[in-house]
Amino acid sequence: MPRENAEARSRRLNIILAELGKLYPDAYCALTHRNAYELLVATILSAQCTDARVNMVTPALFKKYPTPHDLAQADMRELESMIQSTGFFRSKAKSLKESTSDIVNKHGGEVPQTMEALTALRGVGRKTANVVLGNAFGINVGVVVDTHVGRLSLRLGFTKQTDPVKVEQDLVRIVPQRDWTVFSHRMIFHGRKICEARKPKCGICPLLAHCPAGQKFMAAAKND
Repeated sequence: MPRENAEARSRRLNIILAELGKLYPDAYCALTHRNAYELLVATILSAQCTDARVNMVTPALFKKYPTPHDLAQADMRELESMIQSTGFFRSKAKSLKESTSDIVNKHGGEVPQTMEALTALRGVGRKTANVVLGNAFGINVGVVVDTHVGRLSLRLGFTKQTDPVKVEQDLVRIVPQRDWTVFSHRMIFHGRKICEARKPKCGICPLLAHCPAGQKFMAAAKND
């Protein structure tokens, strides 16, 4: 793509944002949950694990431990066994036990609704907090930057950064705050459907005309 000035870049990014909205108007959180507690648990379990795998594990988990109080009282070995297939299960079990214990003892059994309080819980970083705040409470404090969002943000020219915190800082400058939560879902949907990590389907991508990386991929493919 030709070198662009600030005005041209802003116009291109706005076109991409609008197109993503048209492509995925009903994008949603892929982690199955009924409330903030379930979403928090599912998001902790999703670290280094697919959403599909987490969704296979959580129905039995929530049936046995329907509230933060129940999970805080869980037998560690039994809990580890139930979540083992999600990977890093010992660390995740500790995070689930300690975070729900704090929710019970410090927050009256209710998942807190601030970034500061959520990130004070074991196993809860900024990404997890953004997931819970945006999807369970409708509070747009930031943008969830997972592997898909980070990868697409680089390819589409939203950022030049690779650190999730720095990527998020760039995204909140260009994405309207009202769209922060749904924007992440749209990027994740696009990453799974078309803009895959190893073999992006640039040839059928509606964003190709506005994507610097896509045009490079296509040019390289022609030269092979």
